[in-house]
Amino acid sequence: MTPVRLSQATLDQALARPQVSGPVVDPTAVTVGIVHLGIGAFHRAHQAVFTEDAAAATGETGWGILGVTQRSASVVDQLAPQDGLYGVLTKGADSSSLRIIGSLRGVAYPGTDTSLVLATLAAAMTHVVTLTVTEKGYRADGDGALDLSDDDVRADLAALVSQMRGAGETSDLAAGRSPIGLLVRGLALRQAAGGPPITVMTCDNMVDNGHVVQALVGQFVEAGAVLSAQGDPADSAAELERWADLRTWLAESVTFPCTMVDRIVPATTEAHRAEAQALTGLRDDGLVVAEPFMQWVIEDSFAGPRPAWERAGATLTSDVAPYEQAKLRMLNGTHSMLAYLGALKGHRLIADAVTDPELEAVARTLLLDDVIPTLQAPPGLDLAAYAESLIERFANPSTGHTTIQVAMDGSKKLPFRLLGTVADALAAGRVPLGAATAVAAWIAFVTRGATLSGEPLILDDPMADDLRAAATRAGSDPDALVEEFFALDAVFPPAIATHPAFRTAVAAALTPLLAPA
Repeated sequence: MTPVRLSQATLDQALARPQVSGPVVDPTAVTVGIVHLGIGAFHRAHQAVFTEDAAAATGETGWGILGVTQRSASVVDQLAPQDGLYGVLTKGADSSSLRIIGSLRGVAYPGTDTSLVLATLAAAMTHVVTLTVTEKGYRADGDGALDLSDDDVRADLAALVSQMRGAGETSDLAAGRSPIGLLVRGLALRQAAGGPPITVMTCDNMVDNGHVVQALVGQFVEAGAVLSAQGDPADSAAELERWADLRTWLAESVTFPCTMVDRIVPATTEAHRAEAQALTGLRDDGLVVAEPFMQWVIEDSFAGPRPAWERAGATLTSDVAPYEQAKLRMLNGTHSMLAYLGALKGHRLIADAVTDPELEAVARTLLLDDVIPTLQAPPGLDLAAYAESLIERFANPSTGHTTIQVAMDGSKKLPFRLLGTVADALAAGRVPLGAATAVAAWIAFVTRGATLSGEPLILDDPMADDLRAAATRAGSDPDALVEEFFALDAVFPPAIATHPAFRTAVAAALTPLLAPA
């Protein structure tokens, strides 16, 4: 028998169960004030939860979310029949809980619902646009500029030009195909309608993310203006004025705060769905899974009204960068180190690696002795306590992170996650031994291609050929391996590559990791 599905009509049935908590605001009373582009699992387990808690804290009902999918209508198919309701299954190391969220008040797919999305972006009651579309979703090229060769970007540019020539008309709008294109088209309609200021806030893991998106929006507008200028000369004066007005409005009425987000959201499995169904008695196709920890740091730079996210536990600050650097060096750097050392010792999960006493000790050395001295503690953040929380989070097996998964793309990750710590420590006259061990573990992971007991390891890295060639040239000699790998200037900057004491420390840490199986 097919189980009854979660929806507004069956919500009370779920809430009658003792281990289920319900929306802390009445979903039927909530109206849309936020458009979110990229309505995946992370947003539903993070910003949507913060937003509902903020609304509950103030009693405001205008902060419902219109969630917009990107490449397919699958999330619409999951959530529309459930009236936007879904569960967050929070899994700690030894306990689980389920909460139903009601802040999502609509879902839309640009392939069929572009007019709705653009109209909502232009609506006076919409005050915030948030995004989680992944770094690739922004369609930037290798230099970080808008990729004007991307077919979806080009299609959206043509649609924007057509829209601008219609002076804001909303009929016969082409389907949106890229997040930045959809965003700019909505902002252009808002400006043409005389709409109020609005805040655009990306929540993707990119350094200086708000300024990145602001630059891409500006580049999209400029590319549209250039394309428009190639049209009918008879319309050129009016079109030039419209483009100038749009530029002015964007500069004066739209802000792009930077943010830092953190919550581990594992992929939802059939086992998770079965666990949730046992708790609620209902089928939930929109279920997401998350660890207990959640953090959101937001630059306090808003163009207009916003939810009281600080009442829900978010941090509002004038500068996100110190929080971002702490997360990058402490969480991500230690995650990578545990991945390489753990994989070499045959641990499948990060949770297995960090509960290995030897690896836990090395992780603490990296965090406490190497990383924290290079950081400026952000206001209100106890770095030593944060380090302890990371060890605890990594030990949660419910996150499901495998060592091989985290070990991917090491040549791209290490410069940001670990080598900044190394550079700052060396500049201060200290040789960071924990970080040296982490770098040695990466070199050993690449060189051996197998665990210490001989089981094969997968190297998934954009520089895989160069890395294997360096390992082949060096053989099994630690000093030669350091020489070859440190010559890879796409990974190691000169100040690190040529530092004799750090080279010696890496070679010393590498020696036991190269021992025969």
